[in-house]
Amino acid sequence: MSEASAATNILAQFQNADGEKTGPPLSLPADISSEQLCILINKFLENDETHPYSFYVDNKEIVRSVEKDILEGDKRSAEDTLTIVYQPQAFFKVRAVTRCSSSLTGHTEAVLSVSFSPDGSQLASGSGDTTVRIWDLGTETPRFTCKGHKNWVLSIAWSPNGQTLASGGMDNQVRLWDPKTGDAIGAPLNGHKKWITSLAWEPLHINPKGNRLASSSKDGTVRVWDTTLRRCIFTLAGHTAAVTCVKWGGDGRIYTSSQDKTIKIWNSDGSLHKTLSGHAHWVNTLAFSTDYVLRTGAYDHTGERPENEEDAQKKALKRYNEAKGKGPERLISGSDDFTMFLWDPLNNNKPVARMTGHQKVVNHVSFSPDGRMVASASFDNSVKLWDGLTGKFIASLRGHVAAVYQVCWSSDSRMLLSASKDSTLKVWDLRTKKLKIELPGHADEVFTVDWSPGGDRVASGGKDRVLKLWKH
Repeated sequence: MSEASAATNILAQFQNADGEKTGPPLSLPADISSEQLCILINKFLENDETHPYSFYVDNKEIVRSVEKDILEGDKRSAEDTLTIVYQPQAFFKVRAVTRCSSSLTGHTEAVLSVSFSPDGSQLASGSGDTTVRIWDLGTETPRFTCKGHKNWVLSIAWSPNGQTLASGGMDNQVRLWDPKTGDAIGAPLNGHKKWITSLAWEPLHINPKGNRLASSSKDGTVRVWDTTLRRCIFTLAGHTAAVTCVKWGGDGRIYTSSQDKTIKIWNSDGSLHKTLSGHAHWVNTLAFSTDYVLRTGAYDHTGERPENEEDAQKKALKRYNEAKGKGPERLISGSDDFTMFLWDPLNNNKPVARMTGHQKVVNHVSFSPDGRMVASASFDNSVKLWDGLTGKFIASLRGHVAAVYQVCWSSDSRMLLSASKDSTLKVWDLRTKKLKIELPGHADEVFTVDWSPGGDRVASGGKDRVLKLWKH
């Protein structure tokens, strides 16, 4: 028998992402396509309807066939069993945004942050003109201009139940707004000595009332507020330099990164749990593998409203547990030292992986909604993709000709959007790792971008003071 005909079959074993085997080892034709593998795995799992899956061998995706994507140039013998790891894909498919549906003017200074509400029904923007604006997505017109800050609005954050919008500014204040009326909720929250760098709400599955908010500041502290009683519950003081980012983890702990080169984890009573060190310079940005479900709470891509708080909490907890999977919540940190670290923060004080490759400051990192991949934006004009479980480098996305400020995923994890100093937005296809669509239109640097949870539109803002909405 010639070698060519002997090698036309392969021995394969299906396995899920948690390492559990599915079905017996099978003899399959080497040219089996990912579509055929999909039919097979649906049979094994006895799914009533055909679910979409992606397949990987040693972290390499099978896009065309096993032969073309895995075996070509590979030195395996025909007797080796291939372990094919399958991953469910999102049921719904987000279409790439291709055109600007409106340019919203009104801000008189740069737009510094944009954010869709958890159910995707509203959009807010914060600007250097000291205002927060809330926009009507039905008519694509301004609804409310929220005035009160005395200086630039640097960050905004929706509570996970969508009932409150928080903003933090260079005036050292945190303010709360009612998105239904645009009115300020009570007086500002005062206490920080320097400007606010980031805001994070307590996850909905832990607190369905959505009334606890953490704010980090250039003054080196984080304050946790009860937004109903309008007072500071406790202050987290332990960093020796500015706190750059605060995240409220799904485990109820608070995570902070700082210019003192460390990341600190705090218990829900305000005591220090541990400090993670390793970076050689400022830590700029943090991201969780569960960020997407923590942000959207009880809302999936349909935006369907839960009936009451209890129902919302149950739904949010179910979504969180599904997103977390069997493993722990993973954390990623990006730094001025050009590197990123992947952490298993609760089980290990040492990073799981040190991710190197960027030539300049890492400005922003983001996990895909399914937690499988990480995207990083850097001042070296590139976006890089990494494996969200191992931290291994996957690909560089090149095309921007100036610093990349922010990245943002589509809710089905199939596309990535990047905003750059070069005045463009770019949509990248994760399957091909190539540029899918370029979105020019801004007249200057694009600072901020957000993709709605339903996937139907994108908002971007920047130095040209215009908020742009993009659709398919």
